[in-house]
Amino acid sequence: MYLEILTPERKLYSGEVYGVQLPGTDGLFEVLDQHAPLVSALGKGKVKVLKDKQSASFYQIAGGFVEVLNNKATVLVEGAVALDNQ
Repeated sequence: MYLEILTPERKLYSGEVYGVQLPGTDGLFEVLDQHAPLVSALGKGKVKVLKDKQSASFYQIAGGFVEVLNNKATVLVEGAVALDNQ
């Protein structure tokens, strides 16, 4: 699956991933390869980018939206910062 994490200022992440865990407005949810089309609002919290089954990177976001379509997830956020691997 291809993932992009975008802010109004810049592109935070772009590349192939195993999956992504996102902070929805009603709790965490995960999007994996070949996920059904989806549009969802995101709340404040931590995004976990699963680069493969063993490694991940993290981003703190202030809220936004995610669109999943044709095996591509686009995360649009107002503010975000990369965190050290946790």
